[in-house]
Amino acid sequence: MAVSAGRTRPVGIDELLDRARSGLDRVTAEAAFTEAAGGALLVDIRYAALRERDGLIPGALVVERNELEWRLDPQGSHRVPEATSHDVRVVVICNEGYASSLAAVSLRQLGLRRATDLIGGFQAWRAAGLPVTGPVT
Repeated sequence: MAVSAGRTRPVGIDELLDRARSGLDRVTAEAAFTEAAGGALLVDIRYAALRERDGLIPGALVVERNELEWRLDPQGSHRVPEATSHDVRVVVICNEGYASSLAAVSLRQLGLRRATDLIGGFQAWRAAGLPVTGPVT
């Protein structure tokens, strides 16, 4: 909520998204591809139906959005093996680049200071002609 003259007002999703993105160094599909080759962790948070319909990014870690913080917190008891430290470069990927921005901010709040997201999401990756496996049939 925003505060004005001692009152709070609801913040709409567009403003929330703008605020979230202002603190991120969002990357293009091509930059994410290059970063992944250099060791960045691509994390696909799309739900199963989209992954089945459109396919997967080879090498991307699939983590459902509702499990993201638990799986990537390097101090968490339910972390994935790839969650080795707070310095890991994480690029979050959703379908079109909206939910991933909010997810990346949440990871930064956990101390993953290098977390960001993919501009345009999976659809931008695919449109750029970058590798995709599937779709799963």
